Amino acid sequence: MRIIVTAKQVPDPEAPQSSFSVDSNAKKVVVAASVPQAVSDYDTYAAEAALRIKDEVEGTTVSVLSLGEDHVLDVIKRPIAMGADELFLVQDQDLANGDAMAIAHTLAAAIKNMGEFDLIMCGRQSADLDQGIVGTGLAAILGIPVLTSAVGVRLKDDWIEIDRAVEDGIDTVAAQLPAVVTVSSEIGEARYATMRGIMAARKVQPTIWSKSDLTALEDSDDFTSVVDVFAPESESNVEMIEGDDAADSGRLLAQKLREERLI
Repeated sequence: MRIIVTAKQVPDPEAPQSSFSVDSNAKKVVVAASVPQAVSDYDTYAAEAALRIKDEVEGTTVSVLSLGEDHVLDVIKRPIAMGADELFLVQDQDLANGDAMAIAHTLAAAIKNMGEFDLIMCGRQSADLDQGIVGTGLAAILGIPVLTSAVGVRLKDDWIEIDRAVEDGIDTVAAQLPAVVTVSSEIGEARYATMRGIMAARKVQPTIWSKSDLTALEDSDDFTSVVDVFAPESESNVEMIEGDDAADSGRLLAQKLREERLI
């Protein structure tokens, strides 16, 4: 079987907050040049879920697909170093800066270029925008089922079954292949890339496409537009509760909490 994993290259979310600023005129976040790139965390969980199926199902191929402006190969090859087999890159500034549905349309066109597949696995949401729209949009465009926020994934013949965490427990749902699955972090830690995997990834040559290569891509405007981008203001008020001793401080604190109707 063939599994396609979508992976997004993003500014390292672990970078300090001071590395990010807001350009109010351009309505976008500006990232300092010193911030390294990384694969979006949820996409590494999607790669891990795909590789677990590969470990169990002989003959499985895992293909990685990424849309961006200028990929850093040592970064975007992380899923390859983990054990994926091939890499496809769509590199186009305009396409990469589209809204979630425009990106879904681009990925759908690229997937049609890639040929037949059985399963598409996406991260639940990206580490930069956190919208969680692309996976479901991709399924809608391709006309196939989507199962969201998987914390467990199992292949059963030509069906994919997932566990999904809900407020009062776990839902188990299934869909016939081909399908899209979005994967959540609760699926478990993604495997580390071994030295052998890193060396093997260096030999993998990506297939690189531009907009003109995506023959199935339909011209369409963004569904949404950015109205404003701003850093929220935050403030805190701290009141020190002091008593004659620890017991008295506790009594005064409880009294204050009751006055504020917090207890």
